[in-house]
Amino acid sequence: MLKFTKMQGLGNDFVCVDYEQVNKYSLNIFAKYICDRHFGIGADGVILYSKSKIADCKMRIFNSDGTEAGMCGNGIRCLARLMYEKGFVNKDKMKIETLAGIKEVECNTQNEKVMSVKVNMGKPQMDINRLPIYIPRNYKYHPNKCKLMFKVGDREVEGIFLSVGNPHTVIEYKEITDNQVTKYGRIVENYKYFPQKTNVEFVEIIDRRNIIMKVWERGAGRTLACGTGAVASSYAMYKEEKVDNEVNVKLDGGDLKIYISENEEVYMEGNALKVFEGEIDL
Repeated sequence: MLKFTKMQGLGNDFVCVDYEQVNKYSLNIFAKYICDRHFGIGADGVILYSKSKIADCKMRIFNSDGTEAGMCGNGIRCLARLMYEKGFVNKDKMKIETLAGIKEVECNTQNEKVMSVKVNMGKPQMDINRLPIYIPRNYKYHPNKCKLMFKVGDREVEGIFLSVGNPHTVIEYKEITDNQVTKYGRIVENYKYFPQKTNVEFVEIIDRRNIIMKVWERGAGRTLACGTGAVASSYAMYKEEKVDNEVNVKLDGGDLKIYISENEEVYMEGNALKVFEGEIDL
């Protein structure tokens, strides 16, 4: 029997499993089965945790389609709370090893209960020469911001491409609807520019400290929230000088606080909750 913990951050849900229980399986197939909401447990992704030689613990994240991601903002908050409350890491400040590098995480606690989790997400990458992107010959683009034009169905849209340990395309939009996110998100995710596909964020600016964001996640589709997407959206709009260095991101599943430091490292803070624990027969 496989023991697991179901966690969620702003409605972005994950099945967290000790890697030692599943290292004999094909992890891609395992993740697809576990995430299936009809025949499995049901989740946006699977988080595998283990000991680390270079940090307090190690995290691997697999999307619901079985693909592995380099980083997940909501997922790392969920894992940090789980590691603290299970005693796997016996301190509220910890370092978590990910495919996108070591992330510094701090649990805000009251009476040994985690109230919120803050993550140093590092400085997003906007250097086109260091991004997983293919630009057609003679295509004109902004060299420092990687702004691109897309032919999406019956219209052209402009997006900003960047990486937060995983690839994102941020599109500023007025009056975003769920139909638009699903229709255009699917197309942009698989656009010819992106050999590794891309997460797609649709951003509506309320004022300089508040934005609305809806997301189409690479490998998972429409989700209620995306932590790295909130970071990417805030940073992209900050570089466009449309928001300040402190931004409240309103997602379908709740709000995330984003803070951009003087050296442009981005901090993300939000909740993470345990849904239930259980066992499943594989």
